[in-house]
Amino acid sequence: MCGIAGWVSFDADLTRRADVLDEMTETMACRGPDGCGTYTRTHVGLGHRRLAIIDLPGGVQPMSVSTPAGEIAMVYSGEAYNFQELRERLVSKGHAFRTDSDTEVVLRSYLEWGESLVDHLEGMYAFAIWDERDQKLLLVRDRMGIKPLFYYPTPDGVLFGSEPKAILANPIARKAVDTEGLRELFAQTKTPGWALWKGMHEVLPGTLISVDRSGLRQRTYWRLEATEHTDSRDETVARVREMLTGTVGRQLISDVPQCVLLSGGLDSSAITGLAAEHLSRRGEQVRTFSVDFAGQEENFVPDEMRDTPDSPFVRDVAAHVRSAHHDVMLNPADLSDPAVRRATVAARDIPNGFGDLDSSLYLLFKAIRERSTVALSGESADEVFGGYPWFHHEPLTRVQTFPWMAVIPPLSLEARTDHIEPGLRERLDVKTYTADQYATALGAVDHLDGESEVDRRMRTISHLHLTRFVRGMLDRKDRLSMAVGLEVRVPFCDHRLVEYVYNTPWALKSFDGREKSLLRQATAHVLPRSVVERVKSPYPSPQDPQYAANLQQQVKELLAAQDAPVFALVDRAWAQQVGAQDPAAMTTGVRAGLERVLDLHTWMELHSPELQLD
Repeated sequence: MCGIAGWVSFDADLTRRADVLDEMTETMACRGPDGCGTYTRTHVGLGHRRLAIIDLPGGVQPMSVSTPAGEIAMVYSGEAYNFQELRERLVSKGHAFRTDSDTEVVLRSYLEWGESLVDHLEGMYAFAIWDERDQKLLLVRDRMGIKPLFYYPTPDGVLFGSEPKAILANPIARKAVDTEGLRELFAQTKTPGWALWKGMHEVLPGTLISVDRSGLRQRTYWRLEATEHTDSRDETVARVREMLTGTVGRQLISDVPQCVLLSGGLDSSAITGLAAEHLSRRGEQVRTFSVDFAGQEENFVPDEMRDTPDSPFVRDVAAHVRSAHHDVMLNPADLSDPAVRRATVAARDIPNGFGDLDSSLYLLFKAIRERSTVALSGESADEVFGGYPWFHHEPLTRVQTFPWMAVIPPLSLEARTDHIEPGLRERLDVKTYTADQYATALGAVDHLDGESEVDRRMRTISHLHLTRFVRGMLDRKDRLSMAVGLEVRVPFCDHRLVEYVYNTPWALKSFDGREKSLLRQATAHVLPRSVVERVKSPYPSPQDPQYAANLQQQVKELLAAQDAPVFALVDRAWAQQVGAQDPAAMTTGVRAGLERVLDLHTWMELHSPELQLD
């Protein structure tokens, strides 16, 4: 999977700054525990940390090739799932390969097609190519934004990295955060290109950026577009089944141990069933992992988000596919451990405030990494197939904001802003900012002529999820998995599947009156009946009030430290009031506020940011 970093400076000799490049690269050692390498020439430095997945001895990076007009070098993160087919095409065109890695396939694809190589790649990737022939840097990110990539323009070039921490390790980059950065941090609208740090940007999904002496340019090579769907229901179900079966098979190519994340919901269970079917043909057994909380099943109480505990359904799937299954059991002390919070905030580079959702996922990945290096996930199926409850409640499809903010308590305006210092809250005006971002997001949606009102509305909601909501989910999964050196693959983000289902009329996506009708029908043959009939349930969260009590105690300790820098951002009176509440009666929205306060505190300890609050 790996982590990449680099520096282009057209006015300096970077061969004299190898120490800085080493420091940038070293910040991502967790992304690449199996090796590291750097490439330096007068005006460019490339750094790489390697997590070896394919061709363990041969895929060493940075990788370069010589041409009569100059050298071409690349650092690459991710997987090109069609690398074997591309390799055959390139061999037929006269290319000779030194390794069996997909990295060399991508590099030689650039030799053959130049920037048009992006039209040939399928997978998840973020990479940088330095072309000495043109003195040009190319930054490329996959279509769905599965792999992260950030850049920081400088007066004479650019800094870049898989994560902001790599860029911030260079003394040229200022650790400054202004009100504009904070506005999006608290709004959580996933504004395209936002990176919190002033002057830093995220490379947009499906985008190519080139940097040379004349400046920086970007080109979008892929975006969601509206096209007519002509297949019947049976043809659509068959096509979805065919595409999913194929993409799961391609994503099971690995030279290291692999597994599947299993929650007992339709999405992860479908991936598990398809993976088990594929591996059984090779005489292999699928391995599965689940996360759960001590006492949760026995003491479960239905809430606004979850009707049932996951464990019974996990057992049903594991028995149905005969997987080698492992449960990772967590307790409130595990989830609220300050060391775990520090690890998750450090991994994500931003104080996102996801709390137990981050800590439990991090601990799950940490446990998996002891037995596996690659995991398949059911992430993004709800966004692709329309699985969230608000897709199916007609009044919620008409709300004039991002739908998830109208439904998920921790994402309500109050939960996102009540804890902010009052003066800062007024200056940020998160409500207006959110409304502006919603209007901008609506303007990015294409529609077909003659679409029905229902299909226009549902296409819009799908587009919001696939270009905003899912990007936050993908970033979370990448950062927390790579923090422990685990590669997580997401078959539902295959761009061809996304395009096809996105353009399927809503009547076909909900033909049986339930959520994810297409997915349910297409994968029923590999699932137990209990999961086929199960109602949507989100990622699990602990119900034990001891977790909230632990958060309260940690916030009280912050309040006791009169000089805690976090209170430049946080309302001390709010923290005092919430710290006195009965944890058993605390709402999930208020609990999320406590988690955001603790995340902010941890982030400020880690980075000592320069806050520009004027």
